[in-house]
Amino acid sequence: MHSTTHLAVTVFGAIGLFILAYYLVVNGYYLCLHILALFELRDDVREANWDEPFRRFASPFYPGIALVVPAYNEAATIEESVQSMLSLNYPELEVVVVNDGSTDETLERLIERFELEEIEAAVPFEVPSEEIHGTYRSTRYEELLVVDKANGGKSDALNAGIWLTEMALFCAVDSDTIIDRDALLQIVKPFLKRPGTTVATGGVIRVANECIVKDGLVKEVKLPKTGLPGLQVMEYLRAFYSGRLGLNRLKGLILISGAFGLFRTDVVREIGGYRHDTITEDFDIIVRLHRYLTDEGREYTVDFVPEPVAWTEVPSNRRMLGRQRRRWFRGMVETVVTNRGMLFNPSYGRVGTVILPFFVAAEVFGPLIEGLGYIILPLAWYFGVLSIEFVIVFFLLTTGFGIFLSWFGVFSEVWSFNRYEDPRQIGRLLWYGVLENFGYRQWKTIVAWQGLIEYFRGVDSWGVMERGGFSVENREDS
Repeated sequence: MHSTTHLAVTVFGAIGLFILAYYLVVNGYYLCLHILALFELRDDVREANWDEPFRRFASPFYPGIALVVPAYNEAATIEESVQSMLSLNYPELEVVVVNDGSTDETLERLIERFELEEIEAAVPFEVPSEEIHGTYRSTRYEELLVVDKANGGKSDALNAGIWLTEMALFCAVDSDTIIDRDALLQIVKPFLKRPGTTVATGGVIRVANECIVKDGLVKEVKLPKTGLPGLQVMEYLRAFYSGRLGLNRLKGLILISGAFGLFRTDVVREIGGYRHDTITEDFDIIVRLHRYLTDEGREYTVDFVPEPVAWTEVPSNRRMLGRQRRRWFRGMVETVVTNRGMLFNPSYGRVGTVILPFFVAAEVFGPLIEGLGYIILPLAWYFGVLSIEFVIVFFLLTTGFGIFLSWFGVFSEVWSFNRYEDPRQIGRLLWYGVLENFGYRQWKTIVAWQGLIEYFRGVDSWGVMERGGFSVENREDS
């Protein structure tokens, strides 16, 4: 009996030390990433403040961009969404809406609103998508192309648009995303600076809940009043102005948001387009680009530009948010497993030896180990295995350091492009940075474990993401 007790004490102690050491390493990684992000943001702010000595639309070097918009049962919002995209500032733009087998009036409303006429367009034999029923061109807006096809999912719809456009670049955009009017002019800059090597760029995604929208544009930026959307504002700020910028400084960006990313059309075609058997196509496509181009021995860059902004509605209740985050976690695990040959592989340079391993440690194993810590360490203290000081240090590492990193993100926002100008909004952001570490953060570790279980069970569904849209009092339709 004594030996069993001694073994239990030893095991609990070893697990406690491992969890604490693990979080010291992970938080050290996050701190380095945030510091690197500040240097990157400083350079980007300086560049953004520089007055270009030429007229933007006078330059003959802007490559054509196709906005590829998958649409499934979007009848309620598709007209306004497409109209806002047609009003974006860019010299050579094509909007390619892919009706992915909608069962509502999505196609009919597009035909009526934009006066579409069916055209005889050659469909490439090798297009990796479900059957294409027809293509339509607007008689009012020559730059609007609508593709009608059988339902195949988001990746399938994106592939149809990519193979049917003749533009050199394409921008994957969700149908409910609002893009700032000059965002394309900003996100394309890396392609102008390094036209031979840039293969993808990403911009910032911000939370549109509670914002005032007029004519398809965000006219007034407001912070959500309800809890969950407000906490997600904090998450998005930290992810883009710290995480993505830090990785960009390391030349190892491995994730571009699926709601707003710009890609070279020919290179994405080379790798076969988006995979149909993944539920996080945005993460998967970037990792595959890194892998393919490195295997081919080609020089390339993947960039993040912090100035261009797209706005999206985030889930406002725990059920929908949990569904979204479980899907994200399953897809992240699936992509890592599929590309596990890149891990610790020096053939893939910094991405294989540093970026991916630390990403897996922090984003995949991090929340799982943290969740275990919330259970094991209090139990170990209760049974006298670990001291209360040890448990307090763990909670300081998770919650205290989490608050510090969140405030770091708020500082980056205020210091740079600062869309939240009211000091009261900044105060609320700082409060959200505290609040998310007490309850919300712990809930996310449960969601991560649920996502892992779903992955092992083979769950591959997207789930229905209900959108509330902008509330009546926050819309100004003139």
